[in-house]
Amino acid sequence: MKQTKTKSFFSHRHMGFTLVELMVVIAILGIMAGVVSLQVISRIHKAKIATVKTQIKIFENAIQNYKMDTSQYPDNSMGLLALVEEPPDVFGWDTAGYLKDGKLPTDPWGYDYFYDYTGDPQRPYEICSFGADGKPDGEDENADIYAYEEAEEF
Repeated sequence: MKQTKTKSFFSHRHMGFTLVELMVVIAILGIMAGVVSLQVISRIHKAKIATVKTQIKIFENAIQNYKMDTSQYPDNSMGLLALVEEPPDVFGWDTAGYLKDGKLPTDPWGYDYFYDYTGDPQRPYEICSFGADGKPDGEDENADIYAYEEAEEF
């Protein structure tokens, strides 16, 4: 009796993908990666803004404690450094300092926070981060971030 060979589904002709099929899969993966990365970048920026606002609130609480102890706000000569290092000619400064671990944190981009004592009774001082570029008056991710302003949505 003669046996006949049957062709299996995985015959030589169907062993791999064609170049067109591979290109379509790569294109789909590229599009998906692009969409996901845009969402991740947006969320990272929003998280950095939230971190800045939280750190500014911590500074504001520390400054209020500083004022209660010394009867004055930190001046511009020392700025926020007055919260971790005792300024000269200031009486009543807490020897433990006013920030946890005695360290002055930087913003999420690694820049120092800006502090300006204005003396204005409504808003006697200003604290801000200059954003990703560390320079005043930027836009988008380089925008200045103040505690009293709402974060811009991206």
